[in-house]
Amino acid sequence: MDRQPETDAAGVTIRGHGVVAIARRGDLFLAIRRGATLRAGGSVCFPGGHIEPGENAHEAVVRECFEELTASVTPLACVWQSVTAWGTALAWWTVALEDAAVLTPDPVEVAEIFWLTLDELAAHPDLLEGNQVFLSAVRSGGVQLS
Repeated sequence: MDRQPETDAAGVTIRGHGVVAIARRGDLFLAIRRGATLRAGGSVCFPGGHIEPGENAHEAVVRECFEELTASVTPLACVWQSVTAWGTALAWWTVALEDAAVLTPDPVEVAEIFWLTLDELAAHPDLLEGNQVFLSAVRSGGVQLS
């Protein structure tokens, strides 16, 4: 029996699964500029990446934060789900970042680290579109972060 490819509600074929980490310090959100050699290189977004085979989403968000930023995080809750234009199903997780954490970007994956307010992040000219949709949902109350 042939297995049908997984699709989202809009009929987009799911080609992979990933996670996004939403870390905050007060009113500031942690964002990164993606490394130039990555898909959507140079874009600004929240940290995150692909879920590896056999890995749970909460494990992936911890691993990705450590790989990209040497950040130890505790996953709190999956607050939103989306599918990218290229077919990656994303689970958006709030995470607790250690207060004393010193972030060190992986030079291939992260070109720059930012701490921005919701408005500053939403207005950033290089923000990935999917992140803009997420921030709009936060603003409208459709996504609760606390």
